[in-house]
Amino acid sequence: MWTRRELLTRTGLGMGWLGALPLLGRPAIADTGAAPLSMKLPHYAAKAKRVIHLFMNGGVSHIDTFDPKPVLTKYHGQSLPTSLKTERKTGAAFGSPFQFSKYGQSGMEISELFPHIAQSADELCVIRSMYADVPNHEPSYLLMNCGDGRQPRPAMGAWVNYGLGTENQDLPGFIVMCPGGQPTTGGSNWRSAFLPGAYQGTYIDTQHTDPRKLVEHIRNEFVRPGRQRMQLDLLQQINERHLAARGADAQLEARIQSFELAYRMQSEATEAFDVSLEPQAMRDMYGDTTYGRQVLIGRRLLERGVRFVQIWQRPGQPWDAHDNLEVNHRDLAKECDQPIGALLKDLRARGMLEDTLVIWGGEFGRTPTVEIPTPGVSSVGLGRDHNHYGFSMWLAGGGVKGGHVHGATDELGWNAVENRVHVHDLHATILHLLGFNHEQLTYRFAGRDFRLTDVHGSVVEELLA
Repeated sequence: MWTRRELLTRTGLGMGWLGALPLLGRPAIADTGAAPLSMKLPHYAAKAKRVIHLFMNGGVSHIDTFDPKPVLTKYHGQSLPTSLKTERKTGAAFGSPFQFSKYGQSGMEISELFPHIAQSADELCVIRSMYADVPNHEPSYLLMNCGDGRQPRPAMGAWVNYGLGTENQDLPGFIVMCPGGQPTTGGSNWRSAFLPGAYQGTYIDTQHTDPRKLVEHIRNEFVRPGRQRMQLDLLQQINERHLAARGADAQLEARIQSFELAYRMQSEATEAFDVSLEPQAMRDMYGDTTYGRQVLIGRRLLERGVRFVQIWQRPGQPWDAHDNLEVNHRDLAKECDQPIGALLKDLRARGMLEDTLVIWGGEFGRTPTVEIPTPGVSSVGLGRDHNHYGFSMWLAGGGVKGGHVHGATDELGWNAVENRVHVHDLHATILHLLGFNHEQLTYRFAGRDFRLTDVHGSVVEELLA
């Protein structure tokens, strides 16, 4: 038996180290297996520590944003070769209704749609030679987000959390925001599939302005905190007995982890999602809009150790401009340009851009020809059809080469023809920036080692700083 003085003497140093733990990076870097999201080391020194994916769902037109085609404007209204493949029959050449200008020391050409993003032109690494597999939204969403357009596979954010864990055990490591509902294919875009459920994305409906409504039932108003902890401990014991009697059960393991995470989130989630805590000047910089608010929330989450944040603009596929492309793209660009421009400047000012990877783009591009009015697709025309043969995306921060344009489509903007980059190559490059060999970040399931890039993909060295 120890006296109180002896107890304090023998444990005092240990208590001090417990107090220092938050200052030293939260959990131990090595994963002990006790917490799936505990921090882990990548394969090698990483340039990027966290990711924010700005997904322009619906297929933003590269020809009207980051890939100017003056030849297309020259042939506007004229017939193009019939050998050009499309999902549906399209009409004549359709020159962009938007003007392009050069920005920054790099002289990067960017559409008038994005004047705020253009102010950070020298931070952008634009890939003009992306290509995907098919011209359909559903499989292209899944290919971009999960690496496979057909089979259930873990999302990129789930892989990143599996590989790195999270820096904040009181918040989910992978958070997805979309206001007013879910996009096409819904939660399949952020699932964990055969990875443990702790790695899946947590969906937040950002149409709400009250932080208490963003994550429903975040607090239990009817039970004292100590009593709630006792209830969860009892439930944990019951679940663990159930699990021990039935062997490995991914769903039950995920349920146990979700109860624990939900309990820890009560102390931090509301504060993290409350943008009213930001100075008014900062809120004005991002803009008093739903998209501006969720991008600002995204920065706050990254700042608090969330590993992967994905932001969708609207439910469904808003950039799918089969009709009235000029009106559609002006509206959507006006909505997202200021917040994204603010994000780039804000991350730079905070010293976060150098180790935060920003990803911008949709699931494919759009055709250089005009859409012919088709029942159920286009009523008046003046839009563009889907085009997976060539499109643009850009990266910023996190070790990429700023002020750089990689690859090219042909003079009409139809096919990627120079330094082509498949979605698998993009994923391999993203994992490389996070410190992983994409061929070695694997998970064994059903007798096979799976990875985000399946059996494909190469790191695009030209994108690296």
